[in-house]
Formats: sequence, C-alpha cells, structure tokens
Amino acid sequence: MTGTLRQETAAEAVRRPGRWLALGVLVLAVLLVAVDATVLGLATPYISEDLAPTGSQLLWIGDIYSFVIAGLLVSMGSLGDRIGRKRILLGGATAFGAISVLNAYAGTPELMIAARALLGVAGATLMPATLALIRNLFHDPRERSLAVGIWGATASAGAAVGPVVGGFLLEHFWWGSVFLINLPVMAVLVVVGARLLPESRNPDPGPWDLIGVVLSLVGMVGVVYAVKEAASHGFGTSVAAAGLLGAGALYGFVRRQLTLPTPLLDMRLFRHRGFSGAVLADLLSILGLSGLVFFLSQYLQLVQGRSPLEAGLAELPAAIGAVAAGLVAGRAARRFSVRSVVAGGLATVGLALAALTVIGQSTGYPLLGTALLVVGAGAGFSFTVTADVILSSVPKEQAGAASAVSETAYELGAALGIAVLGSIVTGVYRDFTGPAGTPAEAHESLGGAVEAAAGLPGQVAVPMLDAARRAFVDGLALAAGTGAAILLAASVAAWFMLRGQRLEDRP
Repeated sequence: MTGTLRQETAAEAVRRPGRWLALGVLVLAVLLVAVDATVLGLATPYISEDLAPTGSQLLWIGDIYSFVIAGLLVSMGSLGDRIGRKRILLGGATAFGAISVLNAYAGTPELMIAARALLGVAGATLMPATLALIRNLFHDPRERSLAVGIWGATASAGAAVGPVVGGFLLEHFWWGSVFLINLPVMAVLVVVGARLLPESRNPDPGPWDLIGVVLSLVGMVGVVYAVKEAASHGFGTSVAAAGLLGAGALYGFVRRQLTLPTPLLDMRLFRHRGFSGAVLADLLSILGLSGLVFFLSQYLQLVQGRSPLEAGLAELPAAIGAVAAGLVAGRAARRFSVRSVVAGGLATVGLALAALTVIGQSTGYPLLGTALLVVGAGAGFSFTVTADVILSSVPKEQAGAASAVSETAYELGAALGIAVLGSIVTGVYRDFTGPAGTPAEAHESLGGAVEAAAGLPGQVAVPMLDAARRAFVDGLALAAGTGAAILLAASVAAWFMLRGQRLEDRP
C-alpha cells in the first residue's frame, strides 16, 4: 500500500477520487460519538429506577466512559499510525456497535459499568482515526480546512442533537434504545467505509510501547478521577492518592517518550508554538464551556420545567452557530489570521457567557437562544481552526497521535470544567435555606430536591423548591461568570501563542 501511495502523482494525491464521500463516512463516526457522549445524561433517571445502583455506582456509570477515553486516546491514535487508521477505525466501529448492545441490555449496575468502560475503549479508536484520515485524504490545504470544518460542525451538531434524539427515544421507548440507535449507524459506517476509505499508516512506525500505554491510561484516569472526586466530595486521602498516582504516571510517560526512538507521542511536537497554543486554547475553552453546558440542561428541565425533548431543542442554536462558523472558519483564518479568528472566537464565547450572568428563573428564551447561538459560532470558529493548526503542524505519519492530543485536551478540559464549575454551582446550591422540614437530600442536588418535594406537603414543598431553584440559578450565574473569565484568558493566550501562525495555502 505504501509503495502505491508513493507512486501517485502530485495531482492524484491532492485530488483523490471519492474523498468527499469518504468524509461522509468519517463524520458518521464523529456524529455517533458526539451523540453518545450527551445522550446518557437524559437516560440516567431511567437507569437508576431500573437497575437501582448505589450513588457511587451511578457516578461510575456516568464517568467511566470518559475516564477510559481520556486515558486511551493517545495510545489508540498512535496504534492507528502503526497498524493503519482505516483498520482501527472499522475495527473500533464494529466493537462500538457490539458493545452498545451490551449496554442496552445490562441487567446489573456492575455489568453496566463494565459495558460503559468497554464502550470507552472502542470510542477511543474513533475520533483520532477520523481526523488522521482527513489529514491523509485531503492534501490540498484549502480542501482540508473545509473538511475539518465539516468534521467539527458534525461533532457540534451531534452534541446538540444527542439530547433531542435521547428525549424522543425516552418518551417512546425504554432506556436501552439510546444505545441501540448506534447499531444502524455503525453498520453503514463499516460497510461503506470498507469500500471508500483509503488505508494510511506510518511507513516506519517502530514498536508499540505497551509500558507507555499503561502509564498514559493510569495517569489520565488518576488525574481526571481525582479532579471529579475533589469537586464532588472534597479532598481526602483516596483523592490525593489518585491524583498523585496519576501525576506520577504522566510524569513517567513524558520522561519515557523523550527517551524512546519511536515514541507513542513525540513530545517534541509541543516545542511548536502553534501546536501548543492550539492545544492550550482547546483545553481552556472546553474547561470554560463544559461545566456550564452540563448545568444548563438541568436549568432548562428542573428550573424552567421543560421536557427532555424541549430542553434538547432549546439547545439547538449552539449547534446551528457551530455548523455555520465551522464551514467558513478556514477561509476566515486565511483572509485575516489564525490568531485573530481563534482569539476572536474565544472572546466571543466569553462575552456570551458573561451575558448569562444575569440569568434568572424566568429568563426568556430570546436571551438564552441568542447566547447559545453566539457561543456556538465562537466555538465553531475557534475549534475548527485549532484542529487545522494541529493537523498541519505535524507530518502526516504522526497525524493519529497528534489528533489524539487534541481529543485528549477536550476530554481533560471537560472533566476539569465539570469539576471546577460544578463545584461552584454545588457550593452555592448547598447553602440554600429551606423551610422547616426540608430533608437533607434536597441540599445534595436540585434533582434531589425535586424528587423529595413529591413526598412533602405543599406548604413545605413549594417554598423549598423555590429556594432550591433560586440557589441553583445563583450558582449557575456565578459559574457563567467564571467560565467567561476562563474563555477571555484563553483568548489572550491564543493571541500571543498563535502569533505568526498561518494555515497552509498550497499542498
């Protein structure tokens, strides 16, 4: 395969036949992973009722998927560079579909946790492979920018469509349907992808570093777990031990990669200011956004009383803005500059979040919808251009590992965002003053207060819910302000770190 590729003419390499149809296959994988990441939150109440997990088990059901993905992205991206990105994508897609059935029919909390972990292993193969294949499908830089824009727009659309699809399924079917929806999509991906996708790999990959794989997994899981647990339950011995173990493993991973002739991840990539700046921008922007988006869904349902489907539809402007901006981001970065588009996009998101600091229990949808549209547009400009910068900063042989770094920044940023901003919301919420007879579980979460209110007399339930909702909104507004500050700081960092960075114009 490698010899054939080397014999292609430059024109053939730039204009590979069927590349746009192949891109359609790749975005199917992106769409599915994005939908799957957001749909579980809606199904959690139904899973709780059916499987009766403990509080700790419920947290693991929600978190283990992202833990495993964060820990394996770099390893799987590097594996794809070695054995072939098409091979790992199709194999991962097949496994994702099969394990989705196991998730749908899990009969115990323990089996559900194991199934979610396995789904994370399969999911870790998909995202880096899709971006790396785009790098090898589209040699013309302008076409590649558009392809990356479509890729990013699909990810954003999937994240927004997830709650809509989930809400519809949960209103008409049982909770396992949110996993079975994966099967037809994966079937199309595998059958069509086997015909349309070209194989690509590093021609001189070297051995796969299994010790590095273990260090990466232990390091990322340890750090992400410690951050989430510290935000939820405060610092303790187990949290400190997990954090230290994770940090030590990551330190060992970096040291080891610097000494290997063919590392899983070439740490010298971070010496490239554009690469480091793009990764940092992604990390900070997701950190500032994710926690707020997570709690906004609860606001729409538990404060404003919308159904899951209505809440999902209410969040669609963010996807619309992201899709529209992603499709023109590459052109804008070439006309103006990379740093102006990325920094401007992040600043726009920060200002939109700042506008949400005035949110109240009865805030009308025009303000919410406009803010979400602006957030989506700013994020679409920023994320699309940073992905393009990351891909164009590395040789195509290392595209899988570099793409995995970008995805790891997203996962780590999401974990930190939910932890940091979540602790702000939770801290403000827990201090609300309810009427006499308010149960302790009402102070744990707004969902707990709504559930507790169903068993209380009206003279206690009504004022308790009013106080709880008011406290939740106060916490949400403070988290929005914090997120705005983080996004504006990310904008400043991007402005300096991406100075002089340009997108390629010619192959």
